Amino acid sequence: MRAIAALDDLTVRFDLCTPDAAFPAKAALPVFGIQPRSWIEAHSSTGEILVHPISTGPWQLNEWLHGQALHFTRFEGYWREPAPFRELIFRWESDAETRLEALRSGTVDAITNLRSTDYQTVQQDEDLTFIPVQSTNTLYLGMNNIFSPFDDKRVRQAIALGIDRHAIVAGTYPAGSEVATHFTPCSIPNGCSGDEWPQFDLPNARALLSTAGYPHGFQSALYYQDVYRLYLPEPGQVADELQHQLRTNLSIEVTIILTDSASLISQATDGELDGFHLLGWGADYAHISSFLNFHFGQHGQQFGSPHPQLQQLVVQAAGVTDVTKAIALYSRTNNIISRLVPAIPIAHGTSAYAARTGITNLRVPPFGAPQFYLSDPGTDRFVFMQNAEPLSLYCADETDLESMAACQQVVEGLFGYAHGSAKIEPRLAEGCKPNTTASQWICRLRPNVSFHDGSPLHANDVVASWAAALDASNPHHTGNTGSFIYPQWLWGDLMNNPTR
Repeated sequence: MRAIAALDDLTVRFDLCTPDAAFPAKAALPVFGIQPRSWIEAHSSTGEILVHPISTGPWQLNEWLHGQALHFTRFEGYWREPAPFRELIFRWESDAETRLEALRSGTVDAITNLRSTDYQTVQQDEDLTFIPVQSTNTLYLGMNNIFSPFDDKRVRQAIALGIDRHAIVAGTYPAGSEVATHFTPCSIPNGCSGDEWPQFDLPNARALLSTAGYPHGFQSALYYQDVYRLYLPEPGQVADELQHQLRTNLSIEVTIILTDSASLISQATDGELDGFHLLGWGADYAHISSFLNFHFGQHGQQFGSPHPQLQQLVVQAAGVTDVTKAIALYSRTNNIISRLVPAIPIAHGTSAYAARTGITNLRVPPFGAPQFYLSDPGTDRFVFMQNAEPLSLYCADETDLESMAACQQVVEGLFGYAHGSAKIEPRLAEGCKPNTTASQWICRLRPNVSFHDGSPLHANDVVASWAAALDASNPHHTGNTGSFIYPQWLWGDLMNNPTR
């Protein structure tokens, strides 16, 4: 981000260092929620901003009982239709079984992250509602082309044809998960443009591997982390299944190497792993660039030597704001990925919420948390239970989903997600228009919008909120951890970063 400026009371201009068609999708994250400039200036240094956000959302914080619950009350001055109930309560419990017991007992109205082994139980319980969440993640088997034999494209292609991905998903993933047809998930616009990934074809896989000079296979390693992820719910089982298939199908003997999460991610990202590595990715925002920039952009080293044509397409597509016009570029991108096979996409893992029967219009979007104010519990109180307590309620400097879910109830940004959807919709902005290269965006704010403290929304509030998150030299750039990980990742760096 090069500069942000208020042009008048309700107009803000964003100047970017490079074209970015994903600006609305990034601006939809709770990271860039808008708070009053006066509140930021008065409370950024006191720590109050971490525990007491003020914004324009349908809920305002009433009380945070640390270790117990968050109590929100309906904001009567909300610019849209207020919630049909008066009180929203967030509770938390790390154990999935205990969360389900609380739901069954009626202590809570809805829970997050239902355990996959409980899917069928919930679906068969007439007092409960099963709510699946559309997947935005991909598990993949990566290879680095600077190491033999992965420097031969035919070897990578043979492995892609020789792995039965349907068997892996059927045997180790919960119902609702999908076999990946593309490296990028279909839930993201243009994610499934281009040809589908080739199907399991063992005769051709063996023939291709033989042509590459490995008729009897070869030896390698398989690095993985034994950590539950939505894209990898059973890490050990998937690693064992891949070891079995590679040996049985292609005579490739792999040694499974269990690696701690930090080391695996660091070594893979730096291109240091000489064997297979099992990793995944979940989209941070509803744009295909969330996948492609990290894995195949200008700084990607995970899969070895870069592919210039692929990098050029990623950069070119970043400047195309019209989703329809971008289809051709992303189709070519996905087709090149499936032809070069830097990694083999395996699965899109699913997750699910559960709620008591009788709650209406509760929808869970692929990104972020439900908009609870649009649902109706049939009473004047809605109690929601998630995995853990928020770290803070200042989400510009947080990354955990629990903090983000709570922030979203109070704090609004320029954009948000449509109810239960990955579709981007205007919130505090009536709209944002790019220039021809998508390197500048001018946003027009909604008139007559008030914050919880009664002050009117002004363009200076937007500038102050974004500056506190993005500008390392800003006096209010303090936060909780001080890392501001998402602002750095989303825009490539902080403004005025002294470590640059």
